[in-house]
Amino acid sequence: MYMRVAGVCSLFILLVTPAVRGQNDSARSYPFGDSSFANLHFQLTTISQYHADFHELYHGRNSIQATAESATSVTSTLFAGVHLWSGAALYVNPELSGGSGLSGVTGIAGFVNGETPRIGDPAPAISVARVYFQQTIDLPGAEVEHLSDLQNQLAQDVARSRLTITAGKYALSDLFDNNAYSHDPRSQFENWALMENGAWDYPANTHGYTYAFTIGLRVEEWSVQASTAAEPREANGATLEYRSGAHGETLEVERDYSLDGLNGAFRLLFFDNTADMGSYALATQQSSSSPDVAGTREYGRVKYGIGLNLQQELSPNVGSFMRLGWSDGKNETWAFTEIDRTISLGLSLSGNLWNRGHDMAGVAGVINGLSQDHKVYLEAGGYGFIIGDGALTYSPEVIAETEYKLALTEFVSLTADYQFVLNPAYNRDRGPIHVLGLRAHIEI
Repeated sequence: MYMRVAGVCSLFILLVTPAVRGQNDSARSYPFGDSSFANLHFQLTTISQYHADFHELYHGRNSIQATAESATSVTSTLFAGVHLWSGAALYVNPELSGGSGLSGVTGIAGFVNGETPRIGDPAPAISVARVYFQQTIDLPGAEVEHLSDLQNQLAQDVARSRLTITAGKYALSDLFDNNAYSHDPRSQFENWALMENGAWDYPANTHGYTYAFTIGLRVEEWSVQASTAAEPREANGATLEYRSGAHGETLEVERDYSLDGLNGAFRLLFFDNTADMGSYALATQQSSSSPDVAGTREYGRVKYGIGLNLQQELSPNVGSFMRLGWSDGKNETWAFTEIDRTISLGLSLSGNLWNRGHDMAGVAGVINGLSQDHKVYLEAGGYGFIIGDGALTYSPEVIAETEYKLALTEFVSLTADYQFVLNPAYNRDRGPIHVLGLRAHIEI
């Protein structure tokens, strides 16, 4: 099934590439054009990954398979937006997703395919990924800037100082923890500890979306935004709920700046999640040989943390980024991944450096860690929903990723990707793992 889906997608890429290549900027046409009334965009992404055999001393329920395996994921999305009234828009994103990640997306905390949260079920299925309302209110006396026609962004003139209200179903990562060089696994680094701050257990269902309300204020180079969102009813669950004992709050402060004409941004993220979580320490106290954190769940338990996000141009064609993240790690991972401490950094190089303007090359690294309670729980044989080898010889999980994106046209690209994973799931008794990947991406 997966190979047939990937084959159809690859055939579509081969068919569409000559037609798109033959269009220049002046001849290109869109369903609605660069219009403030409505827009329509499309993306299709397939990611195929393979790892060879690797060493392991033992294998648990959530261990990544030690023998060679491959997996392919497919996502396709329509991004539709329509203007309602002054400053107001409605966005709707139907999405088809299918396929799988290596070993069913288990065994690596910083998992190697950032598209897999969009899948949920291996069988290709269509869902409404996003449907939300957005209202922009200009502050008086501010300078005006133009917003281009993009995915989920209508072309419009807005004040640089403005208030933005967003309500509905969307991914919190659409609005928070953005980074120009490491945020989108469809066109940038693929590891999901690089696309977001790995320690931010952001509220989301299995597909990565939630129901939320966000209000943001921008005043010149400063901005601040805050959200409240529904949490999954169970860890990594599909059903969302919002109640006194289940909700998630996020606050982010951002400062854009320029150093000698080179742009940069500083973002500070705070989060506080409340849900029917289990306690790692309590689970280990109840059973020192086979603890089960799910058996200690109780509404109202809290996980909180902080994240730092930096991006900086080093030259017009070279960008750098860094993220730091920390969560208290006392209660179980609920929605994203089992990372309590993280640091990542990397470089992104534009193909302009070698006269390939739409190409991109990048290299990045990430180190992930666990809280003491979380570590002891896994050492005793406990399991989360992503990791758990039945035992643990703890060491930080270290991941390096390098990739080259080859632009076939302005709209179609192929990316070769390599990831090296040392101590997968924080376990020195397993690995290292070498992951080879090929990504095909269409964006119109």
